[in-house]
Amino acid sequence: MKKQPQRTCMGCNQKKDKNELIRIVKNKDNEISIDRTGKKEGRGAYICDDEKCLEKVIKSKRLEKALDIKISQEIYESLRGVIIDK
Repeated sequence: MKKQPQRTCMGCNQKKDKNELIRIVKNKDNEISIDRTGKKEGRGAYICDDEKCLEKVIKSKRLEKALDIKISQEIYESLRGVIIDK
């Protein structure tokens, strides 16, 4: 069995398997998107599939710091939708 790579959640700072986390990607054109496959090209940041972690990330602006870009409220809302609709 192939070992799953580990990534750290930006909300709770826990290491988890990459496939258990949601990846947020900033591509070359500075567009932010949610990457469920983990294969999109660009700078990625990871967050647990948990609303508490999302709230921590929004409050602390850690995602903006990690991706070095201002993140619109629409992205946070779509992330919230992905987490709640699991």
